[in-house]
Parts: sequence; structure tokens; C-alpha cells
Amino acid sequence: MLNLHELNVFVEAAQAENFSAAARRLFLSQPAVSLHIRNLEQEFGIELFQRNGRNLTLTPAGKALLPMAQALLRQARVVEEMMHGLQGKIIGELTIACSTTVGKYILPRLVAGFRRRYPDVQVSVYVMSRRAAVDRLLEGRADVAVVSAHLPHPDLEFQPFLEDQIILIVPPTHPWADGRTITPPMLITEPFIMRESTAGTYEVLAEGLAQHGLHVEQLQVVLTLANAEAIEMSVEAGIGVAFVSKLVAARGLALGKIVAVPVEGMALKRSIYMVRHQRHVRAPIQQVFWDFAFDPANEPIRRLPME
Repeated sequence: MLNLHELNVFVEAAQAENFSAAARRLFLSQPAVSLHIRNLEQEFGIELFQRNGRNLTLTPAGKALLPMAQALLRQARVVEEMMHGLQGKIIGELTIACSTTVGKYILPRLVAGFRRRYPDVQVSVYVMSRRAAVDRLLEGRADVAVVSAHLPHPDLEFQPFLEDQIILIVPPTHPWADGRTITPPMLITEPFIMRESTAGTYEVLAEGLAQHGLHVEQLQVVLTLANAEAIEMSVEAGIGVAFVSKLVAARGLALGKIVAVPVEGMALKRSIYMVRHQRHVRAPIQQVFWDFAFDPANEPIRRLPME
């Protein structure tokens, strides 16, 4: 009979490609992880990992086992949560993968409200790139994803969750901070602080500039940062100007450390989507969280501080 705990250890080790890292995730010792893997290998009569010092790679047998083990663990969790649900209890674990802005500014409030209503649910939120969040959902390592891009996939349902505004910010001492509205061509005269080209903000800005016959490469980029908060702080320090999410800019705007500047014809927005897998068996907790997130009563959570 398969041991679900040992399968879980195998999945963690396979994803980490390291027994020590898997041990830390599982709060086990490294020898305990190694023992569980050996037990599985002895039960199946085949090696699941190729060991080269500290480096691990899955054998063909390990690669074949991984998706089946993940599916079994998901199914076991659904069974357990379903049985609790039949007793009117919402108990279990919920894993959310999300992109950075939503993970830092929206989900904490949403999760806090959810746990006040369902205190027996343990929630884990993993902040990562949009692509990584979707991949985590496809792999069955997340119950829900919240991302700033619609990445089409036949197995995924994308539901618009909120609309994010991308605004131009400048230091209070900048000439544009006097309440004027600038024109798009004026942007190419200023030093810019930018996100990396794979970031959602970069893509939205590039599309907005293109609508006015401008190319993002025409901007005078003096600094590229992979962190939106670092960009906002760099604007505060007077290094340059930048386009950022209004969610990110809210603190600096409220404190008067930065100023938002309207750009004629460039009301930049992006949709944030909540995503779930359509083929995986849906646990009660997933549905309850989904319904909670889209409940009209929770609209202020999604809007603040965007309004």
C-alpha cells in the first residue's frame, strides 16, 4: 500500500532537486527525507533519483511517478476536505501563487478577511513571476493563481479580479509636479527608471507608447530595477521618473514624497486575473475562497487603495 507521506516527501524532493531543501520545507531532518525516498525505491524496486553528490535528478521512473504522485496527493486532500465539508466544516490548506503587486498589496487583506470567516484554513501565498505562478498552478502546486496577464491555456479559467492603474510618478521638486498634464513626446526627454522587459508594467507602458507612435526604447533609461518598491523609492530620491502601479505608489503619494503626473491620452490600465485549473478535482476550500474573493461585499478590499 502506498504511503501518502512518503509520496509527499518524494514530490518535495523532486521539486527542490535537493534532499536538504526538501527537509527544510517539510520540517524533517535530511536523513529522514533520504530514508523515505529509499523506502519508496525499495517498494517499487527501482531508483527514483540519480544522485551525484548533493545534486539530484529524476530518473525516467521518477519523472513518470511525479505527476501521478501529485495527482494522488491532490485527490487525498480533496477527499479529506470533502468529508469535513459534509459536516459543515471548512478545514484544510489553501495555496495561492501570485505576481508581486497583488501579492503585496491586495492578497494580504483578502486572506485576512477570509481567515476571519474560516479560521481553520491555513493559507500559503507564494509571490513570484506571472509565468511561474501559472506554471505552479498547472503543476498542481497551487490551488489558485492571481496574475497580471491572461496567459491562454485550455485547462485554465481566467476570471478578471481587479483593474490596476499604471501612473507616472515624479519627485515633488520636478517641474512636472506643478499639476500640469504632459504630452507623450515629452516623456523621451526625461531620465527613466524602469522594470525589466518581462514585467507587466513594462508591457503596459510599451503598448501605451506605441499608440502614440513612440517606442519604449526611445526612453532615456538610467536605471532598471526588478522591484516596484525600489523604483518608487528611487523616484523619491530624485534619480528619475517612472511608471508604476498606483497600488505601489499609494504610500508615497499620501506622504507627499512623490507626485502623480497625468499624461495626455495615456490612461494606462491592466487587468488582474484570478485563475484556477478546470480539470483538477476542485476541493471545497478552493471554491469557498473563489466565492469569497468575488463576493460584492469584498469589493472594497480589491479597490483600496486604488480609488
